[in-house]
Amino acid sequence: MSKSFRTATLIMIASFLLGACASPAAQVPAEATATTGAAPTEAVATTEAPAEPTATTPPTTEPTPTEAGATPEATPTPKPLASKEGTLTIWVDGGRVQAITDLGKQFTEAYNVPVEVQELGFGDVRDQLKIAGPAGEGPDIIIGAHDWLGELVTNGLLEPLDLGDKAESFDPVSLQAFTYNGQLYGLPYAVEAIALVYNKDLVPEPPETWEEMKEIARNLQEQEEVEQGYVLQQGDPYHTYPIITGFGGYVFGRTEDGSYNPEDLGLDSPGAIAAAEEIDSMVKEGLLRKDINYEIMMTLFKEGKSAFFLGGPWTLTDLRSSGVNYGIAKIPTMEQTPRPFVGVQGFMVSAFGKNKLLAQTFLTEYLATDEAMQALYQAVPNGPAWLPLRETLDDADLLMFAESAADGEPMPAIPQMSAVWESWGKAITIIFQQQQPADQAMKDAAQTIREKIAESQ
Repeated sequence: MSKSFRTATLIMIASFLLGACASPAAQVPAEATATTGAAPTEAVATTEAPAEPTATTPPTTEPTPTEAGATPEATPTPKPLASKEGTLTIWVDGGRVQAITDLGKQFTEAYNVPVEVQELGFGDVRDQLKIAGPAGEGPDIIIGAHDWLGELVTNGLLEPLDLGDKAESFDPVSLQAFTYNGQLYGLPYAVEAIALVYNKDLVPEPPETWEEMKEIARNLQEQEEVEQGYVLQQGDPYHTYPIITGFGGYVFGRTEDGSYNPEDLGLDSPGAIAAAEEIDSMVKEGLLRKDINYEIMMTLFKEGKSAFFLGGPWTLTDLRSSGVNYGIAKIPTMEQTPRPFVGVQGFMVSAFGKNKLLAQTFLTEYLATDEAMQALYQAVPNGPAWLPLRETLDDADLLMFAESAADGEPMPAIPQMSAVWESWGKAITIIFQQQQPADQAMKDAAQTIREKIAESQ
């Protein structure tokens, strides 16, 4: 962190401490409070597909990847807490309320700065910020998904962050995810991506290559040991993306500064066409089966009727309660190393808060520590973005998901991503249903997406 920022931080903290000495009312540290008073709840993933795909909710019957660590939507608070000078206000979804409340209390005890924590539904955090922030009634800090950035930054709702030397302790992919137009807008803490889930009783060692996996699946099916060797959800761009990238395709290209370029759509690139043709050939050979959704995929695997599927950490509860001798491995190599979409959760500072410097201090000096990151992990276990914590993690499953994420790329946070999901998903369904040649399905989808992006300009 820069010397000037540290100096300003110390001056601000000192001013609060001096104010506390002068004011009898401030001598009693204000406790961080969760306004709902609710105890932390376990994450429950929804299986309902959104009616209209958006950049934050890919069209899939599986839990929304970036919201897998979130709790069910709480009833929106009629009057969200607003930022006020000298008191940090944090909006957070239910699963993390207790952890943030406890950390807020410790911050208050250390610096005599009150912290107020308010529980909102995961999506309500974003939606309420859009309304309350510009009116001067928003929070100082929110917790949310990196793929909110396109909407929030474009609307001027977030303040850039400077992590200084602390940046070295974060997963580079997580920092990339929270970078928009060359600036960092979030302090990441949880990283998730899909990996290969396999049945160890059927496949003692995970395949290293895609061809090897196909051969194992083919043999298991021919010997009638399984109903379907490998299972992939139909019409699901999120879980199909590693195949796209493994054959050299992409969704959006990059600009010189590493940002996604909405003018370079790659779903009809040679690599993406090759991936679509690979899916088509697997369907024709019987190595992929149409009409598979999340529930069918999980049922087949839990009943020992399939050997492989691609899934994320949100599947662990089902897997661990199923009794299946499962394993997690990196996605098998294709023509290239497959790069799954990566979802990252983190803390963002409101551009309309009254305590911007104090908020950054709370994040960079207090949350970016081993103790705070450990508390957040214990509240909602997920792949940690904080590398020192990852090095001590004893959960082999989450470590493997984190390794897969290290190969991945952040789900695009640009607003144009909302134009992608529906047409892309339809193209994959058409290929599964054998209704059109694979190359033509992808070309048609890309053309429709380009038209939608042009209309939104």
